[in-house]
Amino acid sequence: MRVLLDTHALIWAITDPARLSRPASTTISNQANEILVSAASAWEIGTKVRLGKLPAAQAFEESLVETIESAGYSQLSIDIATALRAARLPGQHRDPFDRMLAAQALDLDIPIISADRQLDVFGIRRIW
Repeated sequence: MRVLLDTHALIWAITDPARLSRPASTTISNQANEILVSAASAWEIGTKVRLGKLPAAQAFEESLVETIESAGYSQLSIDIATALRAARLPGQHRDPFDRMLAAQALDLDIPIISADRQLDVFGIRRIW
């Protein structure tokens, strides 16, 4: 199964796995699954580190590519069609990172590993 990690799930999977739910942890640790990390998550982490909203994540941000690779996760790029889908998703949810992750999950027809119930407004499948 292919799954997409929400940004907080990525951070927790690497730095504090005990914060993950049992279904999330089981899905991530299953070697048969392909775990995807969106470029949107890199953008979100980098932005929040720069703005001082994730000061403890600076070292994590600096080694993000290597960390993703060593964990065995796959990178997921953002294309123009998906960016447009994210922009056009209905609803008042304003977080551009969440909108992009939802659009990517919808495009690929895969679930997102996330504790964020607000993503449900986009009609995605969520594992938590």
